[in-house]
Amino acid sequence: MKLFLKVWRQGGPNVQGRLETHTLGGVSEDSSFLEMLDQLNEQLLEEGTEPFVFDHDCREGICGMCSLTINGLPHGPENSTTTCQLHMRKFEDGDTITIEPFRARAFPVVKDLVVDRSAFDRITQAGGFITVRTGSAPDGNALPVPKDESDKAMDAAACIGCGACVASCKNASAMLFTSAKAGHLNMLPQGQAEKDKRVIAMVATMDEAGFGNCRNYGECSAACPKDISLDYIAKLNRDHAKAKLKSIFA
Repeated sequence: MKLFLKVWRQGGPNVQGRLETHTLGGVSEDSSFLEMLDQLNEQLLEEGTEPFVFDHDCREGICGMCSLTINGLPHGPENSTTTCQLHMRKFEDGDTITIEPFRARAFPVVKDLVVDRSAFDRITQAGGFITVRTGSAPDGNALPVPKDESDKAMDAAACIGCGACVASCKNASAMLFTSAKAGHLNMLPQGQAEKDKRVIAMVATMDEAGFGNCRNYGECSAACPKDISLDYIAKLNRDHAKAKLKSIFA
């Protein structure tokens, strides 16, 4: 395959960026999108040009590091797929592909295609813990959990924190991420002790980070590579409203 690539080049967070155009030939349709970028960087090094910087780690769709906007779509054109699991067979010979970093005020560009997503870490740190005693593994039947609730908690825990929900939202909202991280603890008995404190702290931290408000457009769930449901946002809104009322009348 021969491709025409428009790739975002930015030297740092305070430097104006631009799209650079490169032609890349000999791309295998069986290669992944990140392998194609590796091939592009090898070509640039041979030309004596600085390679593009991009995030990656597991390349198995687990870690969420491979956060790229491809032709205007977070993670690219294939649903329920991270960038590292996207293969070049999804494109045609001669295609022009535009590659940019995730765009959000709370995700400042570090360099080229890498953004700083530490705001997600701060949201998780604000409420992603339980005070129940830890130690040796308890008996599996010691604390019964209804299967429906455990399934919902596990579905929420599938969130890999990639940020596609933020990048796809017109308001750059982090509600889907925050609701998933709060939800997988709030739905389990072990997380009940901190439930009210958790939702208030995580939502406050989300707002302080500069994320926008949720308007229920639904792009976040559509772009999510793990198909996190909008139902978790509804639950977070309910839990947050209840927690605020309790804090007022406590």
